[in-house]
Amino acid sequence: MLYDIRLNLHYDYEAAVGGGRHLVRVLPANLGGGQRVVAASLSFSPAPGERADFQDFFGSNVTAIAFREVHRTLDVRMSARVSVTRPETGLDVSLGIAGLAREIATVRSLEPDSPHHFLAPTDFADLDPAITAYARESGDGSVAATAADICNRIRRDFTYDGTATDVQTRASDAFALKRGVCQDFSHVMISGLRGLGIPAGYVSGFLRTIPPAGQERLEGADAMHAWVRVWCGREAGWQEFDPTNGMRASNDHITVGYGRDYGDVAPIVGVLKTTGGQAGAQAVDVIPVA
Repeated sequence: MLYDIRLNLHYDYEAAVGGGRHLVRVLPANLGGGQRVVAASLSFSPAPGERADFQDFFGSNVTAIAFREVHRTLDVRMSARVSVTRPETGLDVSLGIAGLAREIATVRSLEPDSPHHFLAPTDFADLDPAITAYARESGDGSVAATAADICNRIRRDFTYDGTATDVQTRASDAFALKRGVCQDFSHVMISGLRGLGIPAGYVSGFLRTIPPAGQERLEGADAMHAWVRVWCGREAGWQEFDPTNGMRASNDHITVGYGRDYGDVAPIVGVLKTTGGQAGAQAVDVIPVA
C-alpha cells in the first residue's frame, strides 16, 4: 500500500514563550522491505533558531529544535509518502514461553532489537500482579498465540474512551479502569507480556483513516496510533499486534518508531520558558494513493 500522510500538531501558549527546546518524533521510519519512505518533510512555525536531525538508539527519526525568540503558538507540520508491504504472517513457528526464556538466556547482544531491552518494567508499562494474572489466562501455548489472545481479549474487555486517561496514565491505572485509548491498551498488553517473561515493546505510528469497502472504520485513526511488538524467538522474530482493534498490524499500520513505552517515542517532548499553561490539538490524514 502507498500512503500520503499529513500531520499537524498545534500548540497555543497561555503566556508568551521566551525560549524552548523540543525533541520531535513524527517522521515515518525506513524499515527495509516492509516500509519505505518515498519522500518526507517536517516544518515548524515559527521557524526554530536551531535544528538537528538524527536517529535515536532504537532507530526512530528525531528532530531537535530550539527557540530563542518570543512566540505564542507552535505548529509542527509533517508530510510523507510511504509504501507499506508487510510480509504474510505464515505458520506459527514461535516458541513456548519456557522455551523462549531459555533462548533469551543465550542472547548476548545489546543491539537495539535485543529482547533484553524489552523485559523490564518501565515508567508507563509497570509490572502489575493483576495484569500478569490477566495475561496468564491466555494459556501456555506458543508466544505468538499467547500475544494474539491477549490482544483480542483487550479489544473485547476494554472500552475505548478518549476522556478516561491522559498521556501520563500508567498501565496499572488503565487496567483498573478497563478504559482508555491506544496508548493505554498497548501499555497494558506490554505489561502483561513482560509479566509472563515475553519481551514486548511500544510502536508509534499512523493508522489508515479510510476503511476498505464494507468494513467498519478502525478506532484511533484521527490521531497518531500505537500498537505492540512482541519478540517470539530467533526463528519467528518480532511480530506486531494492535490491541485497540484486536488484530495483527497490517498494511494499514505505518510505523514512526519503536521504544520500550510511550516515553521513548512521544511525538514531542521538551522544555519551555514561560509562566502559563498550554493547549494542543492534533490532526492526521492518512490517504491511500491509487
